[in-house]
Amino acid sequence: MSVSEVHDLLERLCNLLRMEMRTFGLKFGLQPVQIEALTYLTQCNRYSDTPQAVTEYLGLTKGTVSQSLKVLEQKGLLRKQQDQQDKRIVHLTPTTKGKKLIEQSIPAKGLEAALKMTGSSKIRELKEILRATLRGMQHNNKRKTFAACHTCRFNEQHREGYICGLTQEPLSRQEIRLICREHQYPA
Repeated sequence: MSVSEVHDLLERLCNLLRMEMRTFGLKFGLQPVQIEALTYLTQCNRYSDTPQAVTEYLGLTKGTVSQSLKVLEQKGLLRKQQDQQDKRIVHLTPTTKGKKLIEQSIPAKGLEAALKMTGSSKIRELKEILRATLRGMQHNNKRKTFAACHTCRFNEQHREGYICGLTQEPLSRQEIRLICREHQYPA
């Protein structure tokens, strides 16, 4: 199979996923970008829950993200909080209503049904291929990786628990499963 054929298949799959998300979001008066921002915020850690991080993750303009976040806040799906140490920083936290909305949308029902028709060994293989492809594209495009802390070169496990080697702050078991904008794969 050629790179062009793989591209076409991935493009079609991504389009179908976006269409499904768009249809889901419209039931709640949300645009795709708003669902994408809320989805990201349900999966990121405390270092990555800022408007700037959402902008970087989605690869959109500040204005688009700002307007999207405003709508999410107005609909009661998102709460803004000023950072305790640095008052210039705003943290974005999905409300219980926002989290429940995203739980309903993921995984996409069409994807879930399609994968049920595939054997579990094939799904594991697919995950590894997609993960390696993602890493390669991020590296080649020089993009931030935005991946879970437990796969980061800064993640340190000590007797007392986990520590971020970059910030020297403790991390809980739950936090190391979340997306971080400072993530870097080990060399």
